[in-house]
Amino acid sequence: MRPTMFEKIALGLSGLTALAIGACILFAPHAFYAGYGIKLGEDASLLSELRAPGAGLAGFGVLMLLGIWRQAILSLAIAVALTVFIAFPAGRLVGIAMDGMPSGSVIGALVLELVIAAFCLAAFRRRLWQPAGLSSALPTN
Repeated sequence: MRPTMFEKIALGLSGLTALAIGACILFAPHAFYAGYGIKLGEDASLLSELRAPGAGLAGFGVLMLLGIWRQAILSLAIAVALTVFIAFPAGRLVGIAMDGMPSGSVIGALVLELVIAAFCLAAFRRRLWQPAGLSSALPTN
């Protein structure tokens, strides 16, 4: 089943967001985290621990974007978009419960992530309730 325009927009929004944030963390972690009021310093181990998931997030963003054009990885792209944009706000909510309220910038990121998660859930809802593998296996009459 080819992606609808709504699904393409959801993958584009989620992919560009993940790619941009991941690339910023990977290539400019000091500037990225300064936007949250966090001063990183020059600890190479800490910077490495931040850059690695930044690269992963950027890679996930690329997968989401490729799902727009490559039918073969569409299901993977959708799964990645849902996983990233549900897991990030879930992790932030655990952090709020365990550590207290973060800065307003972090709350802003949480809201953005929740909006993208809701957008993706709305865009992919029909695929989420469809039995796996049947969409391409069923004959068309």
